[in-house]
Order: sequence, then C-alpha cells, then structure tokens
Amino acid sequence: MDTTPVNLSRYADTLSLLGDESRLRLCALLHDRELCVADLVRITGISQPRVSTHLGRLRDAGVVRDRRKGPQSFYTLAAERLPASARTLLAEASRAPDPTLDGDRARLNALEVERRNGLAEYAPDDLDRFYSPGRSWQSLAVGIAALLRLGDVLDVGSGDGAAASAIAPYCRSLACIDANARMVELTRERLAAFAHADVREADVHELPFAASSFDTVMLFHTLTYAARPARALAECSRVLRPGGRLVVLCLDRHRRQDVTAKYGERHPGFAPRSVRRLLGDAGLRVVTADVACRESKKPHLQVVLAIAEKDAGGSSSKLARSRS
Repeated sequence: MDTTPVNLSRYADTLSLLGDESRLRLCALLHDRELCVADLVRITGISQPRVSTHLGRLRDAGVVRDRRKGPQSFYTLAAERLPASARTLLAEASRAPDPTLDGDRARLNALEVERRNGLAEYAPDDLDRFYSPGRSWQSLAVGIAALLRLGDVLDVGSGDGAAASAIAPYCRSLACIDANARMVELTRERLAAFAHADVREADVHELPFAASSFDTVMLFHTLTYAARPARALAECSRVLRPGGRLVVLCLDRHRRQDVTAKYGERHPGFAPRSVRRLLGDAGLRVVTADVACRESKKPHLQVVLAIAEKDAGGSSSKLARSRS
C-alpha cells in the first residue's frame, strides 16, 4: 500500500492536468514506452505545437520525463511520481476500450511494425509540422495536378468545383454534375475560363451521359449523400470506357451522425471492405480501397480512398445485376 503523503493541492493539480482529453491520450500512450514528439503527432493527429505545449505542462508537473537524443526529445510517463489513484487511472486508460484510444493504439502498433521492418521512421503526414513559406497542402495539390495528363473526365457531385478547377487545365474535356443548383452555379463561375468544361444539374442515380463516355470518373465525398449508393456506382461504371478509372473519396464508417447529418449525409460512412464490395458489384476491378487520412480535429473522422478500373473487355454480369 502506498503511504506517501500527498497534499490536497497536488491532488487538485493532478486532476486538472489529467482532466484534458489530449493530455490523457498522451499519458496513455507514454504509459509503458518512450516516444518523441513526432511520434505522438503522427499517432494522435494533434498538431505539433499543441503536443509540445501539453508535454511541457506534463513535464513541469513531473508527470512525464524527457531526454534528448540529437535534435529529438523523447518522453515517457513518470508514474512513480504520481499519486496511486492517478497511476491506476492512467493504467486503466492505457487499456480502455474507447474508440479514440483504440485508434491511437492501432496507429502506435502500425508505427512499431514500420520500425521493426526498417521502414521510414517518420511519415510526412502533417505539413504544418515543418513549415516553410508557400509550402501548404494547397500548393502541393496544385503541383501534383500539373503532373497529370487526363482524357475525358466526369466529376460526379462536384460541389463548388474546387477539385474540378484544380484538374481542369489537364483534361481533354471535363463534365461536372451536382444535384444542388447553387453549387452548379458556383462551379460554372470557377470554370468559366475553360471552354472544354460542361457543368450541369443532374442526379447521380441517372447520369445524363451515354455509356463509355469518360476515361476517368471522380466521386469525391458524394457516396454518403446518395440515396442509393449501389445505383450511383453502377451509373459511374456505365459511363466509364473500358480501361477507365473511378476514384472515390468517402468517409469511413463512423458513429458521429450527430455531426455529419446536418450536412445532409444519408449514410454514416463506408468501411473499406464495404466500398470494395460495392465497387465489385458495379462490375469494377478494385485497385485499392483503404483509409487514406484522418482529421486532426474532433471527431477525428477518417477518409477512405478507393480506385477501381473497368475491364477492357467491357461490363460484367455483376454490373447488370446492380443496375436492375
């Protein structure tokens, strides 16, 4: 039994420190291991400045200890300095079946697998971590788009045309459809300088194009808003040329419809395996379907990226069944 005397103010200070969700997550990760700031940023998705600030407070209070190794500072939990009740709380948090903590543990395990396999020590998943003038996700996207040589492209659910405007200079032709008349007008304004762009109001379930019209179809954050996702994908497959490619972005399966429903989302995301099944049922060959990124802010929604291709031989019996 721990009989170390602890005064009331120390209890209050410890409770205040651990009462913050971000600091509690960091302490849970540091419970049995040593990690550096870059590791913690990658695992939690919390920005580097905030991680450093939280660690500074925890270190000053004696909750964690740090050591320097070259340019990096490594942290671990100083459990022996904590009241017994706080140690019990953190030990429980390090194993608790909570969705946020489960995600942290999964990303920690993936990082440890990479280290064991000799893969790159740190992933460049947060440009803000290493800022330099002009270096942003927007400039990166523009630069990558310039590498593309696209044919005839369809953007299904184009919204305000932000994605379409980035690729418009590199398409032979570009068609954009959206069910929202206001979004259609915004996209027309964005693409006014591109004579090869066609923007119209249309339904994803009944695309107003002939079969085999496009080399590439983009379905960015549209699937969760479609009343009939299988039908929407079947239509995308129908208008693809043999050998053509469909690129899908959608939310991963989640439980935060309290957040997404107000934006009109009909479905609480689709897990990668569900996206694979839907694409296969639409007669497409799935190249990849995996979680591509995770939002750093609550509720930490994840985004699935899927790429599928239409066989050069044409449509399949699965496609016919999915459209019936």
